[in-house]
Amino acid sequence: MAGADPTAAIDRLRRRSDHARMPTLLRCLLLLLLSFGSGLSLAQASDPSPTVVAPTATPAQALDQLTEQLDSVRADLKSKDGNPPLADLRATALGVQDQARQLAASLAPQMAALQAQLTVLGPAPASGAPAEASEVAAQRRQLDRAQTNLDAQIKQAQLLGQNALQLAAQISGMRNDQFQARLASRTATPFSGVFWVDLARTLPGDTQRLKRLGVRLGNAWGDAWQPPNRQPLLLCLIAAVLLLGGGRWALERVLLELAKRHVPDGHLRRSAMATAVALTAVFTTGLAAELAYLGLNWNDILDDDTATLAHATVQLVCFAAYVVGLGRALLSVRRPSWRLPALTDRVAQCLRPFPWWLGAAALAFGLFDRASRTIGTSLPATVAARGLFALVVSGLIGMALMRMHRTRLASASSDAEPQHRPVWVGILMAAATLAVVLCWLAVATGFIALAFFLAREMLWVGVIVASTYLLIHLLTDLVTALLAPQGRGGQRLQNTFDLQPHTLEQTVIVLNAVLRVTLVLLALATVLTPFGAGPGDLISSAKQTFGNLKLGDLAIDPGSIFTAALVFAIGWYTLRRLKCWLRDKLLPSSTMELGMQESLVTLLGYLGSMLVFVLTLAALHVDLKSIAWIVSALSVGIGFGLQAIVQNFISGLILLVERPVKVGDWVSLSSDVEGDIQRINVRATEIRMGDRSTVIVPNSQLITQNVRNVTLANALGRVQIVLPLPLDTDAGKVRSLVLEVLRAHPATLESPAPLVQLSGIDANSMTFSCTAYVNSPRDVGSVKSDLLFELLQRLRDARMSLVRSQLVRTLPTPPGDAEHTD
Repeated sequence: MAGADPTAAIDRLRRRSDHARMPTLLRCLLLLLLSFGSGLSLAQASDPSPTVVAPTATPAQALDQLTEQLDSVRADLKSKDGNPPLADLRATALGVQDQARQLAASLAPQMAALQAQLTVLGPAPASGAPAEASEVAAQRRQLDRAQTNLDAQIKQAQLLGQNALQLAAQISGMRNDQFQARLASRTATPFSGVFWVDLARTLPGDTQRLKRLGVRLGNAWGDAWQPPNRQPLLLCLIAAVLLLGGGRWALERVLLELAKRHVPDGHLRRSAMATAVALTAVFTTGLAAELAYLGLNWNDILDDDTATLAHATVQLVCFAAYVVGLGRALLSVRRPSWRLPALTDRVAQCLRPFPWWLGAAALAFGLFDRASRTIGTSLPATVAARGLFALVVSGLIGMALMRMHRTRLASASSDAEPQHRPVWVGILMAAATLAVVLCWLAVATGFIALAFFLAREMLWVGVIVASTYLLIHLLTDLVTALLAPQGRGGQRLQNTFDLQPHTLEQTVIVLNAVLRVTLVLLALATVLTPFGAGPGDLISSAKQTFGNLKLGDLAIDPGSIFTAALVFAIGWYTLRRLKCWLRDKLLPSSTMELGMQESLVTLLGYLGSMLVFVLTLAALHVDLKSIAWIVSALSVGIGFGLQAIVQNFISGLILLVERPVKVGDWVSLSSDVEGDIQRINVRATEIRMGDRSTVIVPNSQLITQNVRNVTLANALGRVQIVLPLPLDTDAGKVRSLVLEVLRAHPATLESPAPLVQLSGIDANSMTFSCTAYVNSPRDVGSVKSDLLFELLQRLRDARMSLVRSQLVRTLPTPPGDAEHTD
C-alpha cells in the first residue's frame, strides 16, 4: 500500500507466523486436517474449553481454583449486564465437575496408601497397656492428620463436583427457557407497515457498517497483494481454481477406477461410490476454500474479527458443498445404477437442482448471519434476514415435495407400477409438509424466530437423515461383503475358525441390525444437540396448564401422556420389526426347525407385549395403588367368567415351552380332528385338515386330552399294503415283483429298505404284507395309491390274480325234503 507505515510493514515481516515457516509437506498435511476438521453446521459458535487447573498445583490449590471458577459462574449468572453466554457458562461448570471428579479419583490411591501404613502400625494401645515407642506414636499422629486432611479434600472435591453438576443443570434449564422465549417472541408481521418502517429506519446504519467491513476486507486484500504475500496468495488461488475446475472430476475418476479394481461388484461398490461422490465434493471445495483463506492470511495480516469471519466462511463453504455432494450422491442422475434410494429417473431429474439451491441458500444466509455478528447488525435487519431465510428454505423444500407428488401422480396416471415407499419416508414427508406450512404461517403472523428455527431444523434434519441413510448402506454393505459366506472374507473365516455358513449369515444379520440402530440413535442425538433443546421444551406450557388435573390419585400430565403414547407406538413398532426380523432373516438362516422358530417368535411376541405394556404404564407414572381396582375387577372376572380363557392362555404357554406339539406337526385328536398345526395362538391352535379346512382347537384340549402326534418322534411315513393271492402262486416271484415295484417308486426310501413278508396262509390263499417308507406321513396316501396302481398292472401282466371273495347263497329247502326229514 502506498500510504502504509514502513515500520509496521517491517514488523509484519518479522512476525511471520509459524505456518508460514513450515515445510511444504507439513503445510499440506495441515491443510488436509483443517479441511477434514471443518464442521458441517451453520457456523454456530463452539463452546470454549473451560479453564484447566495447572497440573503442578497442589490438591488444596486445585480445589481453591475450582471453587473460584464455580463462584465466577454464579456471579455471571446473577449479573445484570446483558445476557450472559449460557453455553460458555455451562461448559465451564461441566469442566469444573469433571476436574473435581478426576481430583477425587487421583486422591483415592493416596488414601489407600495411608490406610495401608496405618494397618501396618496396628491399632493404638488400649488404656492401661504399655505405651508404644515415641517414634511410632509420632508417625501414627502424622498419618492420622494426613488421612484426616486427605479425607476432607476428597469430600470437598466430591461436593464441589455435585454443586457444579447442579449448576450445569440449572444453566440448562435457563437455556431451555431462553429457547422457548425466543420461539414464542413475536415481532411485526411483514404485512404491516411497522415492519418495513423499522427496517428502513435502521438500513442506513447497517449499510455504513457493511461498508466499513468492506473497507477492512479491501485493506486485507491490499495487504495480501503486497510483494511479500503476493506469490503465496497467487499460488493458493491458482490451486483453489484448479481444484474447483477439474479437481473434483479427476478425483471422482480416480476413485471410480480404484473401486472397479479393488471393490467387489455389487451393493458395496454402489454405496462406496455414492459416499466417494459426497466426500469428494466436500474435500475439493473445502480444500479450495481453505487454500484461499491460507493465501489471504499467509502472514497473519487479518485481524481477529476478519480472520474469524474468513474461517467461518470456510466452514459454510464446506457445509454447502456437502449438501450439494450429498444430493448428487443420492440422486445420481447421470448414473441411475448407482442410485441408492428407490427413486425413478423422473423423480431424480426433477429433484436435481434442489441440492444446489439449498446449499447456495445455506451459504448466503450463513455468510450474512456471520457478518451481522461481526459488524453488529440491527435487530430489524436480522429479523428480516431470518424471515427471508425461513421463506426461501421452506419454499425450496415445499417445491421439492410438490414436484415429487406431481411425478408420482403422473406415474400413476400412466399405469406405471407405483414404487413401494417405506413408512419412515412417508412420516418424514408428512412432517416436512407440516413444517413448511407452519413456517409460512409463522412468518405471516410475526413469529420470525419460530419460522427461522423450523427452516434451520428442516435443513439440518434433511442433511442428517441423508447422511445416516448413506452411512447405513455403506456400513451394512461393507459388513455383508466382508462376512458373507460366499465371499472371500467369509470363506477365509470358515476355513480358519471352522465356522458354519449359517453362523456367518446370522452374524451379518445381527451386526447390520446393531449398526442400523446405533446410527439411528446417533442421528437422533445429532438432530437435537445443536439447538440445546428437545421436543419437551415445546410442550412445557401445556404441561403447566394441565399439570394439576387428576383422575382420582392419578395425575393427568400431557407430557406423560405424550411420552406414554410415544413409548407405546415406538415399542409396538419395534416389537413388530423385531418379530419380522427374527421370522424372515435371523431364524431362517439357522438350523432350527420351523416349529421351534414359530414358537420362539410367538413367545417373544407375548413377552414383548407385556414389556411394552409395563413401559407404557411406567411412562404414565401409574403405580399399583392406582390400578388396584383394575386388578380386583380382573380377579373377580377370572374367578367367574374368564376361567376358560386363562386356562387356554396358560396351556398355550405350556405348548410353547414344553413343545409336545409345534407348528408343522401332524396331530390327531380324539374328536376325529387330524391335520397339520398351522399356528399356536394365545387362546387356541389352528389345525388344517386334509380337505384344506381349518379347525380351531382350544389349547386346553391339547394339554388335557389324548393327542396323537404323528411327526413328534419320527417324521417318516409308512406305506402298508396287504395282497391276498391264491395258494398255488409262486411266492418267490411275487416277492421279487413287489420289491421291484416298491424300490422303483421315487418317493420310497432306500433306508429303511422296503420289506415284503408272507404274513399268513389258509386253505385257499396266502397273504403278503408289503411295507415301504417315505419322507413324510403326509405322502403316504398318494404313494400308496401309485403303488397299488403299479402292482395291479404288474400282477395282471404276470397273469397273477388276487383271491376273489367267496359268494355264498342260501337256497330255500323244498317242502318234500322237509317232510321227509321230519
